[in-house]
Amino acid sequence: MIDISQVRLTNEQILRYSRHLILPEVGMTGQKKLRAASVLIIGAGGLGCPIALYLTAAGIGRLGLVDFDVVDRTNLQRQILYGESVVGVPKVEAAAERLKDLNPDVEIETYPERLTSENALQIMSDYDIIIDGTDNFPTRYLTNDAAVILGKPYIYGSIFRFEGQVSVFLSRPFNGFDRGPCYRCLFPSPPPPGAVPSCAEGGVLGVLPGIVGALQAAEAIKLIVGIGEPLIGKLLLIDTLRMEFRAVRIRRNPNCPVCGDNPTIRELIDYEEFCGLRRGELPESDEIFVTPQELKEKLDAGEPLLLLDVREPEELEISEFPYPYKHIPLDDLPERVHELDLTSDIVVFCRNDQRSRLAAQMLQRMGFSRVKVLKGGINAWSQEIDPSVPQY
Repeated sequence: MIDISQVRLTNEQILRYSRHLILPEVGMTGQKKLRAASVLIIGAGGLGCPIALYLTAAGIGRLGLVDFDVVDRTNLQRQILYGESVVGVPKVEAAAERLKDLNPDVEIETYPERLTSENALQIMSDYDIIIDGTDNFPTRYLTNDAAVILGKPYIYGSIFRFEGQVSVFLSRPFNGFDRGPCYRCLFPSPPPPGAVPSCAEGGVLGVLPGIVGALQAAEAIKLIVGIGEPLIGKLLLIDTLRMEFRAVRIRRNPNCPVCGDNPTIRELIDYEEFCGLRRGELPESDEIFVTPQELKEKLDAGEPLLLLDVREPEELEISEFPYPYKHIPLDDLPERVHELDLTSDIVVFCRNDQRSRLAAQMLQRMGFSRVKVLKGGINAWSQEIDPSVPQY
């Protein structure tokens, strides 16, 4: 239970939070609970921005922000904390400035670093609630396991293209709410590497993280104030194309290795390894990659190269490679590999080089021994060779 015995609201704060105070379910007691609470947001991107804005506006006492990235122009389509004036600025720094302007009463703690197995327990231990605003599986499993070990509520959210998910994972009773399943109960194993594209690879509707992030903030407020029915034991599925919201039941797994009756995971592990990101990777070496400058020299010299674009068809309308190439989307490559010559010198490219590296791995397993990857993809080509090619 959050201790509010020492919390007092000033006249200015009473005025600021008056629309909360007149809600019978919140009232003065609920607002004091918010004022006494602390929330850690992992990731200050598409989800973290609306979560931070709404919790700051709601009067959370202390807010922590974990993010190692800087603001990029591609963020501005959905990350509503930022604007043109802060492109290139560390996200937590830019976010803190905006949030302090929104509500100077809220204490903002920033952690301009990546959450890892080495620092997660230390960072998370000082907060009442943990909210996930990230977009990668290693951090989700790390956040879940650390939250279970520490007994903290973990509010999960994810987005992809037009769809989102929200849930509340609670391994111990909190503020009158009974325990429920954890993230591993829902997803015992991560998907294969590359099976689920990131927002950078698959795209995302700009307003979707606002919807999902606002719901995550609402769940945090409910937990803190002790009202309503949080999404404990439920997964909310959101489809913005059909504008459908559907909640499905999820059950705690008594054999869960983290929150089960006889847990086998009692300390944090290597989550990159657990998610398969260290197994079977192509080595980061010049033997695998060809730089944009090296590729340009080979093309100008007339070397017989097969350029293979593994992006999705709609991406070709955004940015097209200025030399002849063959287009086979990554997902179609296994069925269309017969269209390629085993003896060809192949250079694979995509937007950056994530999908092209997976394609190169796939081709190597199929017997193609003369495969290279354009380092940095078509975006690097634009930056280093031809700025008339759009970046995205």
